[in-house]
Amino acid sequence: MRGAIKVLQFLNEAHHRGERTAVVAIARVIGSSSRDPGTLMAVSESGGWCGSLSGGCVEAAVVGEAQRVLKQGQTELLRLGAGSPLIDIRLPCGGGLDLLIVPDPDSETVASALALLDQRRTIEIVTGLDGTFRTSPAKPVRRAEWDGHVLSLRIDPVLRIVAIGQGEEVVALSRQALAYGADVTALTPDAVAVDLLTSIGAKAHHLLTPAPSSLLETDPTTAVVFLFHDHDWEQALLRQALDQPALLIGAMGSRRTQALRLEALHGAGVPAAQRARIEGPIGLILMTRDPDTLALSVLAQVAASYQAHCDRLCNPAGNCTLNYALGNLNAF
Repeated sequence: MRGAIKVLQFLNEAHHRGERTAVVAIARVIGSSSRDPGTLMAVSESGGWCGSLSGGCVEAAVVGEAQRVLKQGQTELLRLGAGSPLIDIRLPCGGGLDLLIVPDPDSETVASALALLDQRRTIEIVTGLDGTFRTSPAKPVRRAEWDGHVLSLRIDPVLRIVAIGQGEEVVALSRQALAYGADVTALTPDAVAVDLLTSIGAKAHHLLTPAPSSLLETDPTTAVVFLFHDHDWEQALLRQALDQPALLIGAMGSRRTQALRLEALHGAGVPAAQRARIEGPIGLILMTRDPDTLALSVLAQVAASYQAHCDRLCNPAGNCTLNYALGNLNAF
């Protein structure tokens, strides 16, 4: 999920060290591949690299080829695998990759891309055989489009999860979400948990009252998950979340708890369409009482929603990556 962002960060850090870099992008996949078109990798002149274009099959070779392109200073389209003149480099899946290798990508473009993503905006990067490397806020386009000369690719903000609640469930979800690569904000009335959550990398804040919080901010790639056992803490914060765009709003509890939750919101005047947005009980594994299992169950549901959202951006039918995904099954 963070792959492209990590590549941009690598390019930015290398620039500030005064080190030249090349960016490598999969422009086209021939047959089967473990990575989609638009996947990025970055290579520094010293041989450092970030990103992955395969399951470890070609990365070492790509580093050498990128260093060669850096020395020559000319953008190049390179075939690896099936149909490549480099007969000693083969993909175990039998497929091929057309790689666009661009030396010295514009540092201002890289910085601008990172700034837009930090503002949680979807971006488009355009690069090509002429050495172009530019960015802008993205239109709803496919993840990657290659016309033989120019590659356009979309990068979405990283998934953010706002975990609101108390007890082991909040800590377990935050820990697993951070390991997955999500940004995590945790709001909890438990002061001890705030310190623990902060220590593991979450943005943790102490809730003093069951009232709306200025710290509850969402966007279309942010999921809000309520994990309270004392459901009196939920109502005001739920109403606040429902007034904002969100990837998903979910709440822990039994089906009976969900019914009571919705009844209370109805009594508070929340429209039916808004109430219907609440996923409850949240999680793919029903009736679990183990905090770690619940966290895994919730994270899986949120991650699936994030993937579906990103797919819908590039095709209203939500199937823009279906052919690639089906093809990738044959690669393993």
